[in-house]
Amino acid sequence: MKLKTNYIVISLIVLLVAVLGSLAVTPNLGWYSTLTLPNLAPSGQIIGAVWTVLYILIAISAVLFWNKAKRDSLFTAIVAIFLLNGFLNAFWSYVFFSWHHIGWAVFVSTAMAFTAYLLIYLIYPKYRVAAYLLIPYALWVTFATYLNFLIWNFN
Repeated sequence: MKLKTNYIVISLIVLLVAVLGSLAVTPNLGWYSTLTLPNLAPSGQIIGAVWTVLYILIAISAVLFWNKAKRDSLFTAIVAIFLLNGFLNAFWSYVFFSWHHIGWAVFVSTAMAFTAYLLIYLIYPKYRVAAYLLIPYALWVTFATYLNFLIWNFN
């Protein structure tokens, strides 16, 4: 199998989203530890492991879609939604961790979840494997949105 340029470019974009988000999270873990968290909040190690797997699944999904999709207006819309979702993903980290706007972070997370489900909905009819790979991400972001909402209420 020949390595296509888009494998590298898409993977680098997903990695960039992860790195940009972590730049907001890492220096603010001390602040996060002062928050009242719900009992069902996972540990930092679990969160890190889950996000690592999710970013890999997102990259694979995007590569599969990119390589198989017909280049039409729907393709362009789906690529734009992938990019919007990536922006929201990194932006949430800044809103929550750097700026400490927990309530606004709920709205960003809700938009992120919406775009994840929208991607699944739009991709599923023709590219089912790519859509299936996004389901864990959509479910995790839904759970994270719920946790974000609880943290907002507790603090």
